[in-house]
Amino acid sequence: MKMNAHELSRDLRDGTGDFLGHRRAAASLTLVGMASLASLSLYQMGIFKRLAEPPIPVLDARKVNGSAEAYGILNTPDAVLGLGSYAATLGLIAMSGPDRARSQAWIPLALAAKSSLDSFQAGSLPRKSWFKFRAFSLYSLVTAPCTFFVLPVVLPEARAAWKKLKGFR
Repeated sequence: MKMNAHELSRDLRDGTGDFLGHRRAAASLTLVGMASLASLSLYQMGIFKRLAEPPIPVLDARKVNGSAEAYGILNTPDAVLGLGSYAATLGLIAMSGPDRARSQAWIPLALAAKSSLDSFQAGSLPRKSWFKFRAFSLYSLVTAPCTFFVLPVVLPEARAAWKKLKGFR
């Protein structure tokens, strides 16, 4: 059932539906990841000349995020691509009202599928960074768990949507 904009506004902000708490947690994780990627994007685009990091020997954002590999996909800074991906995730999180697992099951299922792929990718990045550069980026170390932990938060709604599609009660 399609909601009008007034109902959606009220429900997303003030509602207490079955999965709204999960969606708010997923949105919070996504936005923290986006904040980290926004800083990296400013660095990768030359707006920030350096990134602040604590003086820990294994942290080197310049080496990791300034590498050729960080610009290798589509000849675009990887943080910019990450922001686009996070924007898509946030769109799926925010889309539709609190009963969407019943009324629009495809949305939570698409969100779970995207979050699964994102989690796989997020898990591989620190490992690649270490083996390639023997260094990590603090910003990437913030982004990766934000990405990873969205998945378990969105799975309960996806399970409910799957049950609805399969005709379970």
